[in-house]
Amino acid sequence: MSGKATKETKSKKTKSTKGKEPKGTADAAVESARLWTSLKPPLSPWLQEALLTMDFKKMTPVQAGVVPLFLGNKDVVVEAVTGSGKTLAFLIPMIERLLRADVPKKHHVQGIIISPTRELASQIHTVLNQILAFHPASATPEKPEEMDALTRYTLSSSSLQTQTERAIKPQLLVGGSQTAAQDLKQFLSTSPNLLIGTPGRLNDILTSPYVHTTEASFEALVLDEADKLLDMGFSETLTAIISRLPKQRRTGLFSASITDALVAQLVKAGLRNPVKIVVKVRHGGELQEEKRTPASLEMAYLSATHVQKIAYLQRIFSTPSPLFPSPLDRPQKAIIYLSTCAQVDYLSSLLPPSSILPKTTANLIPLHGKLAASVRTKNFHTFTTSTTPSILLTTDLAARGLDIPQVDLVIQMDAPSDPKSFLHRAGRAGRAGRKGLAILFLNPGREHEYVDFLDVRKTPVALLPESRIGPVPTQPECDKLIDSMRTVVKSNRAVYEKGLRAFVSWVKAYGKHQCASIFRLADLDWVDLAHGFALLHLPKMPELKAMKEPPSLGLPPFDLASIPYVSAHLEQQRQELLKAAKESKTQGLTGTAPIISETGTPISASKQKEILKAKAKRKRPPPRSEAWSGKKEQKDVREERREKKKVRREAGMDEESKKKLAEVNALVEEVKRRGVLRDEVEVRREKK
Repeated sequence: MSGKATKETKSKKTKSTKGKEPKGTADAAVESARLWTSLKPPLSPWLQEALLTMDFKKMTPVQAGVVPLFLGNKDVVVEAVTGSGKTLAFLIPMIERLLRADVPKKHHVQGIIISPTRELASQIHTVLNQILAFHPASATPEKPEEMDALTRYTLSSSSLQTQTERAIKPQLLVGGSQTAAQDLKQFLSTSPNLLIGTPGRLNDILTSPYVHTTEASFEALVLDEADKLLDMGFSETLTAIISRLPKQRRTGLFSASITDALVAQLVKAGLRNPVKIVVKVRHGGELQEEKRTPASLEMAYLSATHVQKIAYLQRIFSTPSPLFPSPLDRPQKAIIYLSTCAQVDYLSSLLPPSSILPKTTANLIPLHGKLAASVRTKNFHTFTTSTTPSILLTTDLAARGLDIPQVDLVIQMDAPSDPKSFLHRAGRAGRAGRKGLAILFLNPGREHEYVDFLDVRKTPVALLPESRIGPVPTQPECDKLIDSMRTVVKSNRAVYEKGLRAFVSWVKAYGKHQCASIFRLADLDWVDLAHGFALLHLPKMPELKAMKEPPSLGLPPFDLASIPYVSAHLEQQRQELLKAAKESKTQGLTGTAPIISETGTPISASKQKEILKAKAKRKRPPPRSEAWSGKKEQKDVREERREKKKVRREAGMDEESKKKLAEVNALVEEVKRRGVLRDEVEVRREKK
């Protein structure tokens, strides 16, 4: 069974057509088969009304292929292009299955939906609640604090569980917003029958003896973005979750990229003779079997150095823009993908003040995995609900599954480390038939081989012509922009320090690229890269230490210690430490006094101890000849004990006693040295 966007319905021959079905009749039959009313058995009347009210007048190809099977007794493995309607493809069968099943006992779960990120889980939960708002029995507040006393009492009473009217009560389970104990307390008070969340928090809740997933009540399991769940290291957690579920259930795997190897790996999830559904794209009236992106999405690339990327970025978002000459064509929402979290922090602080992405034309919003959960939720909500032009600076955190409305433009400043993420990144634009543009920046040279690589992976990209983006940025144009960025860096030490961290993190990410034959550190132009980051100097890092002659940026001398913090409190602390460091240097004090690093940042004595302690904890890789038994580690432990005893012994000695002990130790070492020499002489004699 294969659900394809180009599937044609073959009807019986009729006399009037002399054995051939008229094209108009065939097309009408295909369109009729995609109506929600065509499903057998039919959907609940309230659900049909809800879909029509929400402007889902007919099924997308993936929904037409999945819903009848998942509503029946079939497990499904679904691969469909981004923006094809996969979320509704599993939510609608899940709703119908739960409402048709017997009312479960209290604290018994009927369905589970697992997603890799909090944002995607929250989006699924939101879409589900929008549908359930049309079902009176299910349209109840979920959080106990949102209920009045009477409602809370009614929900907590066992009488609700035995009522004849069935209802769906979902609960969102993600980390960061509240603790696992709070989620469990909410579960016990509301007794939800459908859980939506990320693997870690779901596993925490399912381990509770008060949460039941019995064969008599459990209906279906859905893994959304199934390949990403495994890529993010959730394999063991998923195994733990699935081990607690009954084998007699329906299971659905959904993603934009599913390989045979992935299916084989996920068979452990309990799939029973799954039906694989692959949705392909029709473009220009012909089936594009080798294309895995929506026909409404244009994918292009630009060849640019790191410095030229900044110039192109300003050109794209300028007013007027050569890419969007008409104000009506300007993107309402745009996403800029970066390689690391540190890059997002740096550029979100640097670009607006330097007028590369002025706030007057668009609101710049950062989003990455290292932000606090509350900040992530707030920023994501701000971007999705914004009614003014907005730009999201993010990592691959926002690459999967998120259905963000009105995204017209996606820019990838670098090719993603995981090639599968390219398709998901680009797919944030051009969703549900809306026109979109995805631009990828590639450095001149070997990186252009990535275009051929993408073509092999059925995701072709074309060069964006100069007629649309303008001529290649000149060196003076680039220098002017980089100078404006460096002006911001020199005026704010926090931004300066973020730049160094962003540079180091980018290099590490580049060195770990899965396409190592294309993206090689040896091919990097370090000077151009540093200028693209608007650095004042290159940081110390292993990749540069290996060079015989480290590259020079050719910048005039600059006193790094003169860069201030914008925060008055931080700057006052820095000045006090600088003063103490200068005084200690003048008086010759060491150990307990702060020092000044080469970047002009004072390092306190306590911070020095932390750095030394961290270095001491770093484990060096053992030599190849070392035995696995760990004798070397045991020897190091013994040496450490001896040193501690020596320190304790010397603590109570006066200077004269310490001097005598030192002389004795020197004699012992001399005897050992002579013994080694004597042994070497005897070995040589035996050889002769």
